[in-house]
Amino acid sequence: MNPRSGLITGLLFVLAVPASAEVYRNVDAYGNVTFSDEPSEGAKAIEVKPVTTITLPKPEVVQETDKLREEVQKEGAVYESVSFVYPDNNQAFYSGSGDIQFQVQSTPGLQPGHKYEVTLDGQPVGQSASGSIAVSNVFRGTHEARVHIVDENGVQIKTGPSISFTVHRPSVLN
Repeated sequence: MNPRSGLITGLLFVLAVPASAEVYRNVDAYGNVTFSDEPSEGAKAIEVKPVTTITLPKPEVVQETDKLREEVQKEGAVYESVSFVYPDNNQAFYSGSGDIQFQVQSTPGLQPGHKYEVTLDGQPVGQSASGSIAVSNVFRGTHEARVHIVDENGVQIKTGPSISFTVHRPSVLN
């Protein structure tokens, strides 16, 4: 072994030691717990889980996201309003099958490529360019619905006020 390869091996060993450092836990006579990277009398080596790190997005990515948000706001600004025509807010009705035919409208009407999207209790249940969205088997009880206008990429660009309605359905127990 030549002296040069011994020097390289020694350097590699010195560099590898910090990467494999252990942590030691020691409890003194008074119950105080201390941690160290050096072993001591009565200390026990403990396994330390790797630290979770989070990489923040680069400023350029954040700026691109802000630009997209501005574009969505501009696109949504085309619409003055979007709202439900049917059902009315706080309406209660009987539906044996639980089927509901939502009617929605916007001012002005939809732009090409845009659609209405209805969410029921926070979950999307249908999209349509016609303003009529049928939803089947809605459970009995009170629900919250909201209408959105989405662009060709499915991004919500305008949101209308929510409505609340109650569905009455027959029960097998009654």
